[in-house]
Order: sequence, then structure tokens, then C-alpha cells
Amino acid sequence: MLKLTKMALGLALPLVLLTAGPTLAEIRDQTIKFASANNKGHPQVMGMEKFAELVKDKSGGKIEVKLFPGGTLGGDVQTVSALQGGVIEMTVLNAGILANNVKQFGAVDLPFLFDSGAEADKVMDGAFGDSLLKLLPDTGLVGLGYWELGFRNLTNNRHPVTKLEDIKGLKIRTIQSPIPIELFNTLGANAVPLPYTELYTALETGTVDGQENPAANILNAKFYEVQKYMTLTRHQYNPQIVLVSKKFWDGLNDEEKTVLQAAATEARDYQRKVSREADATALEEIRKTGMEISELSPEETQKLRDAVKPVIEKFSAEIGTETVQALFKEIGAARGQ
Repeated sequence: MLKLTKMALGLALPLVLLTAGPTLAEIRDQTIKFASANNKGHPQVMGMEKFAELVKDKSGGKIEVKLFPGGTLGGDVQTVSALQGGVIEMTVLNAGILANNVKQFGAVDLPFLFDSGAEADKVMDGAFGDSLLKLLPDTGLVGLGYWELGFRNLTNNRHPVTKLEDIKGLKIRTIQSPIPIELFNTLGANAVPLPYTELYTALETGTVDGQENPAANILNAKFYEVQKYMTLTRHQYNPQIVLVSKKFWDGLNDEEKTVLQAAATEARDYQRKVSREADATALEEIRKTGMEISELSPEETQKLRDAVKPVIEKFSAEIGTETVQALFKEIGAARGQ
């Protein structure tokens, strides 16, 4: 009987250790490189700073997150490749840029989707946003959730834009993603896709006449120094996605993964708050620089919406009708429709 008890204990002990393993796994000392295109002081980078603080706290100081803002490790497309290769551990960027890797991500780049940031939060934090995250691991990436860049507005150096016809012929820099390129070409501009890190110089030298970004970016990157006119078009909302290299992620234990996921989610709420506060105050700061700000009338906004309908139809087919229908269903639910 004694022998049997010893044998039973001998078998049971490894099972206890195995089942307890993930919860008892120790966090190891390590450093994470976290890159982004925006400069220090931008809400994106403030979110990164909060994330780094939270990771340090939740890991007992064992995991250090080193920040590389301002495109010091390359532009967004280049950084995504570096994540896939395991050269960089993390980045945060416009979710729509991932359409180059997973076509369904193009859905979030469709123009005039959301009426507010709160509406976008419900959609991106819900079933639709989760469905996109599940498509990433096959491309060597892991998504930890969505932050925000906000609503994009148009600036240029040639003349005020107060109606659709004013956009015609302007050379407008867009992000390196198919839908924004098609969007501005459809509006009559000449779209010029460029990395964000090259944008200020392109505006300064006249390589492009204008660009489109949220107010916080226009202020943070000092585009007011090389642009005269701004128009509140709010033509596109950019959710940002926090990405981790799958090569790096697969090497983490469960406790380390939990720390990073919890920190990304907690930093998300902080980042969105500071982003929206910055957007509200940035316009007044931009006005003080002497930049001329125009608002489109409801009639002109509707003209823009009508003009880009062919873009929505074209890319809905490319993205996948099922994906686009799911997105609009979630938007309708967020609006209580």
C-alpha cells in the first residue's frame, strides 16, 4: 500500500507542476524595441510611454521597453518588415497600412466611415476588430489592440480648399496604402504615397503641395511651417494598431504575454483620451501659427462623400464583400440602428 501511495504521489507531482507551470512561470529580464513614426509629444508616443511604464511596473522591472519614435528605425512599411523578421519587437501604426499584408485591413481605410471616436472604439474593440487581429499571425505579426490617430484633415500650400473643385490638381501626399491613394486621385488630386518620415521635407521642397493628417500631427510635426491652408475635411478616421513580432511573441511565456497584453489595453484607454484632448486643442494652436483654416459646408461635405462612393464600391470587392458588410453591420450596431 505504501509503495502504491509513493507511486501515486510520484505520478501526481509532475502533473501538478505541469498544470501550474503557466501561472508560476517567471518573467525574464529582457528589452523590447518599440518603434513609431511620430515624434515625442505626439499622442501616439505618449501612449508608448504609458505602455513602457506599465510594462515595467507589471513585470517588476524585468521587462524594459525602449522607445524609438520619430521614424528613427525606418518608415511604417519598413518597420512592419523588421517585425516580421524579428529585428524589432514592437510598433504602432495606422491599421490600414496592413492592407498590404492582409487585404481585409483595407476596410478601416474606407472614407467617411465613422461619425466619432467613440463609435470607432465600439467597432474596433468588438467582434470586427477582433476578426482582423486573428488574421495577423499567419503574416508574422501579432496585434495587441487598437489605439487611435484620429480624423484626417487636408492641408496645402497653394490655395484655400472650400469646395470639391479646389482639390483638383493638387499634389497630395498620402500614406502608403491603396485606398488613400485612390481616394485622392478620385477627388481630382495627384496622390503621392510617401513615408511619414519624408513628409516635412517633401512639403518644404514643393515635391508635394499638401498632405492629410489629424490636427495633432499637423501641430506635432510643425507642418504649419511649410503649409498655408488647412481644411477640416474629416474624410478618414485612422485606428492605430499595436503590433508585436510573432517571432518574439512565440518566445515569450504566458506570464510575459499577459503583461504585454494588459499594458497595451490599459495604455489604449489613456492614449485615446490624450489623442482626443490633443485634437481639440491642436486646432487653436494651429490658428495661432497663422495657418488659414476652412470648414466645408454640409453640402460640400456631401459632394465629397458622393464623389468617393466609387472608391468604396471598388475596394469593397477587393477587400471582400463579407468583411465590408460585417464592418457596416458593426457600425450600425454602434449607432443603435
